[in-house]
Amino acid sequence: MKSYKILDNKDTRSGFGVGLLQAGQADERVVALTADLKGSVKMDSFAKAFPDRFYECGIAEANMIDVAAGLATAGKIPFAGTFANFATARVYDQIRQCVAYSNKNVKICASHAGVTLGEDGATHQTLEDIGLMKMLPGMTVIVPCDYQQNIQATVAAAKHVGPTYLRFGRPKRPVFTTPDMEFVIGKAQLLNEGKDVSIFATGHLVWEALVACEKLEERGISAEVINIHTIKPLDVEAIIKSVMKTGCAVTAEEHQLNGGLFDSVAQAVIRHNPVPMEAVAVMDEWGQSGTPDELLKAYHLDSDSIVGAVLKAIVRK
Repeated sequence: MKSYKILDNKDTRSGFGVGLLQAGQADERVVALTADLKGSVKMDSFAKAFPDRFYECGIAEANMIDVAAGLATAGKIPFAGTFANFATARVYDQIRQCVAYSNKNVKICASHAGVTLGEDGATHQTLEDIGLMKMLPGMTVIVPCDYQQNIQATVAAAKHVGPTYLRFGRPKRPVFTTPDMEFVIGKAQLLNEGKDVSIFATGHLVWEALVACEKLEERGISAEVINIHTIKPLDVEAIIKSVMKTGCAVTAEEHQLNGGLFDSVAQAVIRHNPVPMEAVAVMDEWGQSGTPDELLKAYHLDSDSIVGAVLKAIVRK
């Protein structure tokens, strides 16, 4: 079993800020827009370095998306950033009509996603955004697992041509990936090889999956852990290769069960190689106020919950 160490504790939104600056330094076509949340979305460094390429749209998210679509039409590479709830539910019509349907090269950057937003509660804890975005034809959906990977994902998004949804969070979480770990949009990342069960995780729950892997090892269970950092396009080949070896699977995500990672993986498995599956996700509930760790435990999104799901899946093999 491969062991991963906590190299640091940083928020994934800060990784976005670093990646955005790097993307802006590499390509003068990169521009940034926000809706009165420059600091919260970590666009400060970009705004300072490139003031003439930064647009403050105020609390008018729908207008921000329309402006981003216009900039893309003019050949720019716009990164439009706000909280995930405002970046999707509040502006879905504009995204559907002006970005996705028109196939505009707009990067929708969604911070403060999931229950780990914490004390702000249900109104701000979007748990359905992945489903909303992945259902749009042509939309790429990326959910990095930590600070370092979000740097890579943001830089990769700038080079990728087409509508892109980039989802990340507010709390400080373990940093365990390194700059030398390859990141390719649409290619899953094998973090640990195993033979008894496949664990497919995304976002903050990738670390929880690795912790669960160690706990399972103590029980004599060999778990394969795969980071699905790109929900769409999904790396079906990697998923099927893994389940053909292990014979059962568990998905782990900080999102509603309906419309998220489980749906995507289950569709691939059912079509190509049906195996018993269990899911760690939010089960048709609203969020609530609390610390990130409290909420991960309350909604059964922690490593112990992944272990429990694995035990259920293995029994069904």
